[in-house]
Amino acid sequence: MIIGVPKEIKSDEYRVAVVPAGVELLKRNGHRVIIEHGAGVGSGISDDDFTKYGAEMVGTAGEVWARADLICKVKEPLSQEIKSIRKGQVLFTYFHFAASRELTEGVRDADCVAIAYETIFDRQGRLPLLAPMSEVAGKMSIQEGAKYLEKPMEGRGILLGGIPGVEPANVLVIGGGIVGTCAAKLAAGLGANVVIMDVDLYRLRYLDDVMPANVSTVYSTDEAIRRHLETADLVIGAVLIPGARCPMLVKKSYLAHMKPGAVIVDVGVDQGGCCETTRPTTHRDPTYVVDGVVHYGVANMPGAVGRTSTFGLTNATIPYLVKLANLGYQKACGEDPGLAAGVNILHGKITNQPVAEAFGLPYTPYQPK
Repeated sequence: MIIGVPKEIKSDEYRVAVVPAGVELLKRNGHRVIIEHGAGVGSGISDDDFTKYGAEMVGTAGEVWARADLICKVKEPLSQEIKSIRKGQVLFTYFHFAASRELTEGVRDADCVAIAYETIFDRQGRLPLLAPMSEVAGKMSIQEGAKYLEKPMEGRGILLGGIPGVEPANVLVIGGGIVGTCAAKLAAGLGANVVIMDVDLYRLRYLDDVMPANVSTVYSTDEAIRRHLETADLVIGAVLIPGARCPMLVKKSYLAHMKPGAVIVDVGVDQGGCCETTRPTTHRDPTYVVDGVVHYGVANMPGAVGRTSTFGLTNATIPYLVKLANLGYQKACGEDPGLAAGVNILHGKITNQPVAEAFGLPYTPYQPK
């Protein structure tokens, strides 16, 4: 099989979908890997690094799309890339379809096979291809939030950890999954007072056991969110429903009761976000202010730390990529129900129920052969 890796074109996206070790593994299994010139530069991987392990470098993305049986990417195809998708081609990447009707309908109409990293499950019911980027995004949310709390960034002018005699910042983390856990641990390590919320009592009990003393766990209700927003300096939106749009937990009306210069970092923005006033932004223009509250809505946060993110992601994706290449998507999905859950769109039909429901489109269950 020919596996194609185009250079990512989303704004300030520095990751690449395959590393040299992955090329070597695919070659060992009898496959060809074609990579667009310069695709790895943002992750500190040169063309020579790729060719040394057997990749074929090509000059344009168009050639990658035209020749490859399976396209492996990091982020969803943008409009100009959707036009390059060939009928029957397999795409393996993050899609987050529920956040964009245009993307969903564009990929559906391309008559391809869209396998989404973010809805693949392992045998324990975990999301193995989302986990590494959730870890990065959770830690980055505190790093970025701390920066935008600074007064020149329109924040409150607060040092996250405070100093002796001056209290630290109050951090509210909404969601106790991987993103929320990483965010809470880092914020606590910097000395902030942290509240982490979730609706899963078993998860809260676990977090209560493993978190340091400056982290409190709170059951998430509308009342609890409103109450803690009033005292929060930094809010981290860390909510995820696999494949579906994020629930809207922070209403616009709640902002009026927040402190001027407070910061919201909505990590789930690529799934619509959990704050009503959240919209996608870029690393070059990451924030905007609504009702005195700074909003950070970068939709590809891990892309800014391309090298860490690339190696973390490809550690998780390469076993699935090899399986898809060795067996073909039909047999691979037939043998692995968790991988089959990643098939969101198949030859013009939406096979992921939350995506179909997000836009009121027909849903067709996927039944691997």
